[in-house]
Amino acid sequence: MAWQMTQLLLLLALVVSAWGARPRNPQGRTDLLNVCMDAKHHKTKPGPEDKLHDQCSPWRKNACCSVNTSQELHKDTSRLYNFNWDHCGKMELDCKRHFIQDTCFYECSPNLGPWIQQVDQSWRKERILNVPLCKEDCQRWWEDCRTSYTCKTNWHKGWNWSSGINECPVKAACHTFEFYFPTPADLCEGLWSHSYKVSNYSQGSGRCIQMWFDPAHGNPNEEVARFYAEAMSRAGPHATGPLLLSLVLTLLWLLG
Repeated sequence: MAWQMTQLLLLLALVVSAWGARPRNPQGRTDLLNVCMDAKHHKTKPGPEDKLHDQCSPWRKNACCSVNTSQELHKDTSRLYNFNWDHCGKMELDCKRHFIQDTCFYECSPNLGPWIQQVDQSWRKERILNVPLCKEDCQRWWEDCRTSYTCKTNWHKGWNWSSGINECPVKAACHTFEFYFPTPADLCEGLWSHSYKVSNYSQGSGRCIQMWFDPAHGNPNEEVARFYAEAMSRAGPHATGPLLLSLVLTLLWLLG
């Protein structure tokens, strides 16, 4: 009898653990589509911004960024984060275009709901994690930046901020991007603490997120976000169902 009670307690613990670990939508959200992150410069809700500046203009019809934000992020050292792209000398223009586009995407896109996660950071309460970036976007980013210079592999942390802007840490040498990021995946996945995950899918597949797109043909990321949100919704209720059913049946058998 004591042995049965021990087994029952263990199985009960497994049931509780499995139920508590069942898949949930990111940070408990039910609104995975057409949403803005809870972050430093994001609007509360997406909406039209007819005068978005330059590389942010693809999001004019529906944006999480304001006109002022879009203008500021095109500067070499913007007041948004006091971040200096030219920390190892002048970044090549073709390379800088990718970083501006990346920042526009981060600040303006309303199609990141499936990948939003809660964080405990002073400057934001939410971030994106493992956004499936189309392989062409990553490849071009790496190719256009491989001969520019940097001194770090993760740009989210570890900078010297004593001057008010980011400077290379002591003993961190400036080398080409290709030195610090030998492959496209090293760049796109490591640069911002795995905000992106390089996808095997191509642009137009409906299965990967594009940083670069022609708004004249609509925003392709709306379809991608919908696909992943629906996949998460389908997986959530069923992912632990068979395990829980098996454990409950075993408990009943032992009680009998």
